[in-house]
Amino acid sequence: MTGQGDRQAQFTGTTDVRAAHRFDVGALESWMRGHVRDFSGPLLVEQFKGGQSNPTYKLLTPKRHYVLRRKPPGVLLKSAHAVDREYQVISALFAAGFPVAETFGLCMDASVIGTCFYVMDCVDGRIIWDGSFPDVPRAERRSYFNAMNDVLAMLHGFDPVALGLGDFGRPGNYFARQIGRWSQQYLDDEAAGRFPDMDRLVAWLPDNIPPGDDVAIVHGDYRCDNMIFHPTEPKVLAVLDWELSTLGHPLADFSYHLMMYRMPPTGTVGLADCDLAAMNIPTEAEYIARYCASVGRDTAEVMANMDFFIAYNMFRLAAILHGIRGRVVRGTASNAHARAMSEEVAPLAKLAWAQALKAGA
Repeated sequence: MTGQGDRQAQFTGTTDVRAAHRFDVGALESWMRGHVRDFSGPLLVEQFKGGQSNPTYKLLTPKRHYVLRRKPPGVLLKSAHAVDREYQVISALFAAGFPVAETFGLCMDASVIGTCFYVMDCVDGRIIWDGSFPDVPRAERRSYFNAMNDVLAMLHGFDPVALGLGDFGRPGNYFARQIGRWSQQYLDDEAAGRFPDMDRLVAWLPDNIPPGDDVAIVHGDYRCDNMIFHPTEPKVLAVLDWELSTLGHPLADFSYHLMMYRMPPTGTVGLADCDLAAMNIPTEAEYIARYCASVGRDTAEVMANMDFFIAYNMFRLAAILHGIRGRVVRGTASNAHARAMSEEVAPLAKLAWAQALKAGA
């Protein structure tokens, strides 16, 4: 896996627009003159290095900078890369005072730059790529973790209907639907092979879903590297990458974020076996307790079910990696990064089953 320095260099900053992602800058500038308030050119376009599946660009003008997110060119799955959904949730959350970038315009006319897109504010700050926050002074690390925790609790505290997001997803039976979806994807991909721990999870998870069917706006990929922090303070200025957001169970979202405590430190967000006290990072129990206090949940009940929630999220991630493995085997994803990710299915499935055993499997 790549380390902090590698990811920092690979994903930070901008570069010239890649050949496959170029478009008519003049057409974009003309559209912005008619749809983005107070816009004035000339317009210069750069592309962010970051690995988002939706190509993301920095738009520079003499007065201010913007960010453009677009669907990638080419043939896509019908439900994938729905930038209009991203625009909808970000716009609603910004109006509610949640830390996201302000949006300025959505264009569903693919003839302008080749695919639909939206334009939002460019928020200046820092992205932290390593979940142990090694570049943050020890005395400040706990405050950064508290900030991440509080922002997620704030997200889960919104009433989707009140924000105009009542139809943003299918409410109810979230765990059952997600387990069914990822189980079927795993079972259908014969080329990627079968893994005993995955088979055990497919059988165990549906019968052990904890009671409760809460619904909230969920981010779907809430990690430290999907947010912009203040340049010098432990404050989240903007949460990024809303491609997986929907209406779902808030504890599925929180436990995905919490998974960092049980992932090995060989990755970018793993804290397992780290000396958290020496690093001045909250323990898992402290982190859970703070979230529960913020959202009004019973801490003991959440802790009692956390092994299931973590097992589910690790299974979901392993299923995603299993899909990548299938593409590698079929020769449609042969790059080194995809191949390395495909090798993580077995160890992650083993780790997921270990959580299920802790939950009483």
